[in-house]
Amino acid sequence: MNSPADNDAPEGAPKNVQEQRLLETWRTPRGWRYWSAVNNTEVGLWYTVTSGCFFLFAGVLALLMRVQLATPGAEFLSADRYNQIFTMHGSVMMFLFAVPIFEAISILLLPQMMGARDLPFPRLSAYGYYSFLIGGVFVCGSLFFDAAPKGGWFMYPPMTTDYQPGIGADIWLLGLSFIEIASIAAAVELIVGVLKCRPPGMRINLIPLYGWYILVVAGMILFAFPPLIAGDILLEMERAFDWPFFDPSRGGDPMLWQHLFWIFGHPEVYIVFLPSVALMAMIVPTFARTPIVGYGWVVLAAVGTGFLSFGLWVHHMFTTGLPAVTLGVFSAASQAVAIPTGIQLFCFLATLVAGRVVVSVPLLFIFASLATFVFGGLTGVMVAVAPFDLQAHDTYFVVGHLHYVLVGGTIFPLIGGAYYYYPLATAKQLSPRLGKIAFWLLLVGFNITFLPMHWTGLLGMPRRVYTYPAGMGFETLNLISTVGAFVLALGFLVVLWDIVRPKGKEPYAPRNPWDAGTLEWLAEMPLKPWGIRSVPIIKSRYPLWDQEDLVRDIDDGRFYLPDAEEGLRETLVTSVIDARPEQCLRVPGPTFLPMISAAFTGGVFIFGTYHWWTPSLLSGAGAVATILIWLWTGTARAPEKETKNVGLGLELPIYISGPSSVGWWAMFITMLGDATAFISLVFGYFFYWTIHDDFPPETSAGPGVMWPVAGGLLMLLAYGMTIAAWRLNRADRSGVFYFTLGTAALLTVGGAAALYAAPWVTGLDPTRHSYDAIVWLLVGWTVLHALVGVLMQLYCLARRSAGLMTARHDADITNVTLYWHFLALTVALTVGVIAGFPLLSK
Repeated sequence: MNSPADNDAPEGAPKNVQEQRLLETWRTPRGWRYWSAVNNTEVGLWYTVTSGCFFLFAGVLALLMRVQLATPGAEFLSADRYNQIFTMHGSVMMFLFAVPIFEAISILLLPQMMGARDLPFPRLSAYGYYSFLIGGVFVCGSLFFDAAPKGGWFMYPPMTTDYQPGIGADIWLLGLSFIEIASIAAAVELIVGVLKCRPPGMRINLIPLYGWYILVVAGMILFAFPPLIAGDILLEMERAFDWPFFDPSRGGDPMLWQHLFWIFGHPEVYIVFLPSVALMAMIVPTFARTPIVGYGWVVLAAVGTGFLSFGLWVHHMFTTGLPAVTLGVFSAASQAVAIPTGIQLFCFLATLVAGRVVVSVPLLFIFASLATFVFGGLTGVMVAVAPFDLQAHDTYFVVGHLHYVLVGGTIFPLIGGAYYYYPLATAKQLSPRLGKIAFWLLLVGFNITFLPMHWTGLLGMPRRVYTYPAGMGFETLNLISTVGAFVLALGFLVVLWDIVRPKGKEPYAPRNPWDAGTLEWLAEMPLKPWGIRSVPIIKSRYPLWDQEDLVRDIDDGRFYLPDAEEGLRETLVTSVIDARPEQCLRVPGPTFLPMISAAFTGGVFIFGTYHWWTPSLLSGAGAVATILIWLWTGTARAPEKETKNVGLGLELPIYISGPSSVGWWAMFITMLGDATAFISLVFGYFFYWTIHDDFPPETSAGPGVMWPVAGGLLMLLAYGMTIAAWRLNRADRSGVFYFTLGTAALLTVGGAAALYAAPWVTGLDPTRHSYDAIVWLLVGWTVLHALVGVLMQLYCLARRSAGLMTARHDADITNVTLYWHFLALTVALTVGVIAGFPLLSK
């Protein structure tokens, strides 16, 4: 790579003209078209504000609960109303705040941290936001119509099947499944962003720690949320169609739900915790005035925490009668996670010791977080010990523990992060005076609220009860907790006021007000919509501290992409390991398509909740049509020229396909999540086999062999022909390509029909037994994916016939072929399980 002094990009165009073109190209729409914006700065801000509103809503629900519990025998809330409120409090905090706020902040800040103009799929970010908004309003709105779920945020059956005839549980299952899809979409965007949109020179060992944490957490979302989606499908199928997955009288088992839920639920704790640790990792070095101590150890510990978190789910089920060996293994694993967590915290402490600490409001909240989280972590080690957990399980001790972990480990760093990063959202700073007042109110209020709960629990008060009798020793402790909750709420009000109070007369924040060393603080004040003036070459983890004249060279447009001569939005794509420039990526601009697509997608779930199947199907068709228009008009478009001079004498292709492209990575990562959901369903099949002596039941004929094998062979033949079509397209043999891919589509339809016929002609009744139901579900999953595969094949045929896909510009068929690799595995596994396993198990 050449040096900035060699940059030939400025030739022929004065700097101010280049800047003007960049401003015009990246300008945020105004008026009613503002809501068509897809910039990370706008979408990230909307996401953050919306998540904050849901947090306040859940906080008000918590206050209502504390008022009810302040005195014994209170009648402020009825039992039914309390159940709705405590269910919504937990659900909103976990699904509408804790995870989305991390994705919101990441969408807002990650491009700046990476020195990128934007994330690679801005429309996907907007789609995820609108899905989150619609789903969140739908779920929260149910509370105002006395229709909210009331089975707890864990929704255990049979409480949520046999004892909840209303639509509350359906709202939870379908509404939150919709939101989970949005979370996975954001995870895909963030993973690809970190891997492929770093600035040149930012090798994998120079990535800001925030980027590493995003990789770990987004990867965890990818593997943790699909089991919950699989569980949601099973539970909703039982509620809506009487498929007995959890009904013991017909071969089902409620324990399957607990496994699927906690395979998601325990990693979820770290999914919400690690992003806050990421904020600590950015804030601590800034105010210690020194690079982080133990960068490599922190990265390894973050990866280790994420990995171990998937092996701990059973410690939520110690009281369900598991074998002693299982208890011992998961107890040890639960305690082992303290090791990587401790490494990270010790690295932060070592950084503070090694540096010259400048005390500030953000750092105060980090101190509070470290102290509070360590306390919560220690009580976590206590409940990881099975004998103690058997005594404390489902008591207020656990409520106190989880709030110390979640509030200490998540909320305090988030507030510190708000004070730290507020200038990057508004170009203004929050008040240090109000920040200190809020800090003390929050710290004192939090401990008054949750510390007594440990004693309340040890005295035996169960959680999730709407009241308690007098004379059991709970009164004083509960009253103290309620007083503390209002002090805590006052602290949040101070923070809220500081954020929303008018600041029009206050001066803009100085550039890099904290004297930080990372790239996001290159932002100019007032803020510019382009993300970064020119994309720099990075040689350090703290380039603003270590690279001389970096800011000047960036501002002067001496690096990459200093201009937008074609009036198109562009950013750099680099290689995964060493960040070599690979592509000048053109990203789409403002459009309402993500909003419309999300509205149609939401209709599928919302109408489905009320069993309005026709509107639901019409919404599904609308969503598919809108997404196809979105893809047709905004992705894999052949450029007017093959390469572009991006600056410093570097010529890069504008169009690439295959493993170097961001689209290929997005498809690969999405399919990993999809495959995880499928494996979760297969897990359900074998779970029944492990707990039932007669699974498959002798009274069931099963789907047989002929139809599943016929369907599988046809679809595998279609898979082979799809690969052949991809090669024929590259060879530019259009006639044979059309025939091959068209035949592959017909074979897929035939294979799907044969597979569907397997349980149909053999008379499997999904309402009769869990075996019939799980076979039907595996077949339905595979057939649905096959039909999506057909749609993709037809899309490629249409693109080729329209001249939008050629031998050179083949990203569409390349990505579709990648989808088919996963589909072939799904088909093979489904046929092997439903047709082959019954033969082996006899």
